[in-house]
Amino acid sequence: MEKLLPRHLQIIYKINQTHLDDVASLFPDDMDRIRRMSLIEEGDGKRVNMAHLCIVGSHKVNGVAEIHSDIIKRDVFRDFSELEPEKFQNKTNGITPRRWLLLCNPGLADLIAEAIGEEYVKDLTELQKLNDLVDDDAFIRDVAKVKQDNKLKFAQYLEKEYNVDVNPASMFDVHVKRIHEYKRQLLNCLHVITMYNRIKRSPTKPFVPRTVIIGGKAAPGYHMAKMIIKLITTVADVVNNDPVIGHKLKVIYLENYRVSLAEKVIPATDLSEQISTAGTEASGTGNMKFMLNGALTIGTMDGANVEMAEEAGEENLFIFGMRVEDVAEMDKEGYDALQYYENLPELKQAINQIKSGYFSPKQPEMFSDIINMLFYHDRFKVFADYESYVKCQEKVSALYKDPREWTRVVIKNIAASGKFSSDRTITDYATEIWGVEPTDLKIPPPSEPREALEETARALRKI
Repeated sequence: MEKLLPRHLQIIYKINQTHLDDVASLFPDDMDRIRRMSLIEEGDGKRVNMAHLCIVGSHKVNGVAEIHSDIIKRDVFRDFSELEPEKFQNKTNGITPRRWLLLCNPGLADLIAEAIGEEYVKDLTELQKLNDLVDDDAFIRDVAKVKQDNKLKFAQYLEKEYNVDVNPASMFDVHVKRIHEYKRQLLNCLHVITMYNRIKRSPTKPFVPRTVIIGGKAAPGYHMAKMIIKLITTVADVVNNDPVIGHKLKVIYLENYRVSLAEKVIPATDLSEQISTAGTEASGTGNMKFMLNGALTIGTMDGANVEMAEEAGEENLFIFGMRVEDVAEMDKEGYDALQYYENLPELKQAINQIKSGYFSPKQPEMFSDIINMLFYHDRFKVFADYESYVKCQEKVSALYKDPREWTRVVIKNIAASGKFSSDRTITDYATEIWGVEPTDLKIPPPSEPREALEETARALRKI
């Protein structure tokens, strides 16, 4: 940096000196704090700590979900938060209801408008009025019908694109997002194998049919993410072609997951998978899109899931697994994956199948990197949450067998999703960070005469 951008480095040194003088004046003789808060890291060559530079140079610093902001203040940048507590804020993410309800799910959007009026389009908190209809049998039937129509359309799409005969009456269990170890697609895959083994063990035993849909993209150089995709697709090949399994369980990996495909799958989803290790997901917005479109969430207390549970009531989500404090405690004590492997027979069976090449008979060693990671390098503790996750999935199946009660919970979730509008998020940023107040100025469409546009431009310049 000194060779390429010498003047920039001089400025950074000057900023750092002023910053450290401020720290020293408030915390005299605390050399450890001064060292921790420096913009320049000493050691094996000097480095500019860009995160520290960003904080010092910023007007405000915020996380994008309540839990994320708390972690930033309590752990990641604790020293800086103690120095300037007023600088740190929270702005929970949001999604636009225009695209993620009106455009992609017109059947549900129209049904809601008929029930409570159209004001919710501009003020998503109006959805709270749906709570008055939670016990209305006609509305419950209408919501269930919209969902079933969306599932039927998506089942036809899947049959056409993937040549898989999907049962539209099955639970659509969906996990679509970036492929990453912390998002724990591997945990989902282990549950799929567990369900497969249960059906094989007792083919005549009642089983709530599921179509497990996983999608997402891996970064080009992310080897483990690509191996996770490969594992999912090989498991899908075995499950989908086993005559004993039949229509009880199907697994589909969505290729080239993108916005246009999200607009198809989200309205058709029954169960939304938001299963990252607690403390690792900043917020998530997919979880909000699914909630708004009438999917129930199975998830950890991570990211915006925490606030979704606050809004809808934790009893109306399927919450499982470790909390942030549990993960921190486990980090102190040490995570022993082998202990879970030895004590959980169904987990052991699933891992042994992957390890032995059951799902990749032509290349038995194909997934050795995944097995090695899970036992010795798993920062995201998949095995630790396996038992809780599987038991929670059993609760999901039990509720799904009661369509009326399932739909009642769906309505409660839709009614509670108003907080997660991007309109609210942008208003929070405008008023609490930038000090911008709303205006009643109407922006004319481009088709208006030039004079009208010029008049609006003059008014904006005055503002």
